[in-house]
Amino acid sequence: MQIIPVASGKGGVGKSLLSANLAIALGKAGKKVVIADLDLGASNLHLVLGQQAPKAGIGTYISGQSKFSEIICPTDYQNVSFIAGDAEIPGLSSIKNSQKNELIREFQKVDADYLILDLGAGTHLSILDFFLLSPQGIIVTAPTVTATLNGYLFLKNAVFRLMYNSFKKNSKAYEYLERLKQDSSSLQKLYIPKLIEAIKEVDPASAEIFEHRMKQFCPRLVLNMIDDPKDADKAYKIKRSCSEYLGLELEHLGVIYKDPMQDVALSSRLPISVYKPQSVLSQAIFRVADKVLSAEAIHFEGDLTATFATADSEAETDYAARLSYVEDLMGSGAITVGELGETIKSQQYEITQLRKEINLLRTKLSKAVAQGFRL
Repeated sequence: MQIIPVASGKGGVGKSLLSANLAIALGKAGKKVVIADLDLGASNLHLVLGQQAPKAGIGTYISGQSKFSEIICPTDYQNVSFIAGDAEIPGLSSIKNSQKNELIREFQKVDADYLILDLGAGTHLSILDFFLLSPQGIIVTAPTVTATLNGYLFLKNAVFRLMYNSFKKNSKAYEYLERLKQDSSSLQKLYIPKLIEAIKEVDPASAEIFEHRMKQFCPRLVLNMIDDPKDADKAYKIKRSCSEYLGLELEHLGVIYKDPMQDVALSSRLPISVYKPQSVLSQAIFRVADKVLSAEAIHFEGDLTATFATADSEAETDYAARLSYVEDLMGSGAITVGELGETIKSQQYEITQLRKEINLLRTKLSKAVAQGFRL
């Protein structure tokens, strides 16, 4: 089973939108998916999924009113089950450490191909620990200054949390960090690569453990709510900051344009990928799902810059899908608004189908190569 935590540095950037529709896309691909609402205290993922709020959820499980198996509920969507969060239970947003660990143990036993964790916004320690359940969690952000800054700060806090989890409490490395914490402003200004060099001098064994975990830690970025291909440049700023200040490399899963159809879908109590599967927004999410599926058979190593170049190309393609030849066609009267919309939808659908075929061929090729090596 692959665990996919989905987080954001701030609210309102479309984290639950991506989580819900990604689950549906993976389910359509034949994968067994469980999606859990871990935005504890503000749980509303059931609304994005278009489901009634279940009577049993994480709150009733933590309070002992339900067994864990009882809070995994079927949905109206193929291969997708749902775990609600129970926002109305007081104190659920600040669960105890023992409760968090018990949830983690249960999550790791879930019978599914994918477990998607829709996390709350911010950098609470529980959120960071849930995010670190996978080396390839997804961070969702938007092109606004505050959203990109908060996205970076979330990743920075995740790296610090990973560092603390790598050091034993009685180790010299842990004691070194504790001394630095007394001056939190100095600690926050330190670059992670320089900090690790300092820790190597006092506790090389602990530093080696952390460096090994950092090599495996490769979060994935989704830039949502863009209006223009130039907005995609904001992803590079996050990438550069993470690389320079955190020693962290990101994979870019893609960009998603703003789409007013999402509000219509939400009011209709349907996920956008179900309400309008051929919309630009839905197609972008299907692309993200294809990349998640491709990662099953193909493990990309080395420089991840190519994923940012791919995202740039996708941004241009989607933008073209929205605007290409609109003025010429409408000005000449060669096509009506309705006909133009249907043409774009049809082209987007065909592109998505071709991408799926390409990914399938890549998977088959990877398996054939692996079998050849065994022979």
